[in-house]
Amino acid sequence: MNPGYGSLLARFDVAQLAIYAFWGFFAALIWWLRREDHREGYPMVADFPGQDAREFPTIPPPKHFIMGDGHAIAVPRGEKPEVFAAERVLPWPGAPFEPTGNPMLDGVGPAAYAQRADVPEVAYDDGLPKIVPLRTAEDFFLSNQDPDPRGYVVLGGDGVVAGTVVDAWIDRSEYIVRYLEVETLPEFGARRVLMPTHFVVFRSKERAIKVKAILAAHFATVPALKDPDSVTTLEEDKITAYYGGGLLYATPERSRPLL
Repeated sequence: MNPGYGSLLARFDVAQLAIYAFWGFFAALIWWLRREDHREGYPMVADFPGQDAREFPTIPPPKHFIMGDGHAIAVPRGEKPEVFAAERVLPWPGAPFEPTGNPMLDGVGPAAYAQRADVPEVAYDDGLPKIVPLRTAEDFFLSNQDPDPRGYVVLGGDGVVAGTVVDAWIDRSEYIVRYLEVETLPEFGARRVLMPTHFVVFRSKERAIKVKAILAAHFATVPALKDPDSVTTLEEDKITAYYGGGLLYATPERSRPLL
């Protein structure tokens, strides 16, 4: 007597097979997701030399993505670990690091920045730089309902005048002011630097702008632009990180514990 279809089902628990199949699928999905998340931020680096930084699952082969401007990037990129000016304060894994150089420029702690492309971000409609000074954006202007910061003096966190606002940099895609361009006084380098608007406080009656993040002397070392009429994504990260780092590193008191 040949067993039929019914006898086959009688010897197997279909519900149990279904749950086993689901478990197998779910385990494979977790493995695939863990393998894919190795595309960014890897290879892993051990806290101390000689330690084994295991990479499981293995790093997947590079996948190429076509960007908006047509160029392709591959991830993972196989970048070498960055070297930064900081050292561990205590000899065990997970201990905090203490800056050893200029933390506002060396990219440590709140002043850290990503190694983004050193090219300007462009608008989708015309492919031109999206963040530009008003002097080059002929179709844009500041609203009459808002104060015009051009000509305002700039005060550092210590109340010392660091320079004067000479222009506003607008985002042509978002229609907002991203940066203010400051011409510093001779004692601070007599240079033009950008200042992110989210770090400033307007004092319209005094025609002044206060920047609490950094002191007046720090305007001498704000990261510079390679093109006076455009800013790259890497420069944006460095500039914003510089002001952000000042919130902790601008004065010795800021980095000390409150108690």
